[in-house]
Amino acid sequence: MTLILCSLLPLCASGVQAENIALKITKRYLNFPVSHGQERGRMTFETEGEPALSVAIRLAPEEADYWVFRDVSALEGKTVRIAYDGDPRGLGKIYQSDRIAGQDSLYREKNRPQFHFTTRRGWINDPNGLVFHDGEYHLFYQHNPYEREWQNMHWGHAVSKDLVHWKELPDALFPDGLGTMYSGSAVIDCANTAGFSRDGTHALVAVYTAAGPERQVQCVAYSLDNGRTFTKYAGNPVIDSRDKWNSKDTRDPKVFWYAPTGHWVLVLNERDGHSIYTSPDLKRWTYESHVTGFWECPELFELPVDGDPGNTKWVMYGASGTYMLGSFDGRVFRPESGKHRYTSGSIYAAQTYTNIPAADGRRIQIGWGRISHPGMPFKGMMTMPTELTLRTTKDGVRLVSTPVAELDRLFRPLGEWRELTAEEAGRRLEEFGTADRLRIRTTIELSHATDASLTLSGQPLVAYDMNHNTLNGRFYSPQDPTSMRLTADIYIDRTSVEVFIDGGLYSYSMERRPEAGNDRGFRFRGKRVRVCDLEVFSVESIWQPE
Repeated sequence: MTLILCSLLPLCASGVQAENIALKITKRYLNFPVSHGQERGRMTFETEGEPALSVAIRLAPEEADYWVFRDVSALEGKTVRIAYDGDPRGLGKIYQSDRIAGQDSLYREKNRPQFHFTTRRGWINDPNGLVFHDGEYHLFYQHNPYEREWQNMHWGHAVSKDLVHWKELPDALFPDGLGTMYSGSAVIDCANTAGFSRDGTHALVAVYTAAGPERQVQCVAYSLDNGRTFTKYAGNPVIDSRDKWNSKDTRDPKVFWYAPTGHWVLVLNERDGHSIYTSPDLKRWTYESHVTGFWECPELFELPVDGDPGNTKWVMYGASGTYMLGSFDGRVFRPESGKHRYTSGSIYAAQTYTNIPAADGRRIQIGWGRISHPGMPFKGMMTMPTELTLRTTKDGVRLVSTPVAELDRLFRPLGEWRELTAEEAGRRLEEFGTADRLRIRTTIELSHATDASLTLSGQPLVAYDMNHNTLNGRFYSPQDPTSMRLTADIYIDRTSVEVFIDGGLYSYSMERRPEAGNDRGFRFRGKRVRVCDLEVFSVESIWQPE
């Protein structure tokens, strides 16, 4: 490691004096100690020929709560100058290595989810830029690499061949002079409408929000190496709608190609709903229309009803998961029903994949799981990938969400039983009460009772009140309104639970929170509850140690 202590210099952003060091990069990572006992300071990176980067971090001057890192392999041989306006003792603890601090226990940490994607270090929230290209599912996401709390928004990046096993790559988009990197989407510009493609390589184009202190604007970046590196468009921003809407809140562009009229469509959250813009080339955008009633992270896509390609509806939703059904002509979305809700709980800001091959045809969704992981150097996770479909129900056409078929390879049957009492079912589950991950499928039937539940260490996984038609506190009515039955597919990870009811007609997610002092494992409750069927599966880890 080459380390040079330099003189004091002023940080222009804050006007305070900052210590700085210079490092000649010879290793893959820079490791940084973090202490939440410290106030955030401003750390800047300057490298000749590279854009400057400024982030907030709580550098630990003494003992670290945990360590974070930056992948600097692209800067090998160059000198990086690092300035910090906090306690200067933390600078001396920064070191280079070909391994991240704590790598020996990576993916095996006590509270690391085992079949949900989490970042190695730092905070994650909204999934961004979900796109399939050249055999890879890309998962970009909001990422603070320097702390397990929200700040310093970058676009993190991971890829998968199967939607199950993920490989985390270096961050893809970094804060710049227009702001930090807020949410957005990605497309493959197969027709080279933007002119970014080269030598037969189709550009992967990211459209994102740059969030400055005074305004939020929409920008474009492109990649010619499958998302490993990006070039930001020199003409950014491509949309600045502050004057039109008199609002700072204009963000989270979702872009897709509208084939019937041959143009790009961009759906953007603005003030009180979703605006629709069109473009011939991903650079010049024209405002077309606006739909009120949504907040953040818009989606708009077409699905067949009951699998019939001759009968389709368009789905528009926002970050909360409420949605409308309607029609879309490439410029205007016309609501026909809604708002409806298909999911609730910890999931937020879900996005669906673009460029899924026509032979596949699925609408695949991933959401942000607002889940903490006690004692871990990371926070947040992604929910399991699900397939979205439209199904005709007693209440009309509704959105259905079910885990993608690829996940089935993770599950191994441990037991299967039929026609049990609640007490018998509880005894069957006794041996699994301490499992850190599990899948349970069950159908329960009420008799001489108005409520029933399945709990784990006192926490309700499924709590159904037939009298008030509530399921874990939210309204739910089965397809047969006189039915006494309820089916549940329950996915239990180390820190989270996801539940899919009646084949995905309703789903919810939650943090796994056992009652203090309650180690009694699983319990079925309810007067004369019949457990019609009960299946238990083990779950393999998706992680391969680095």
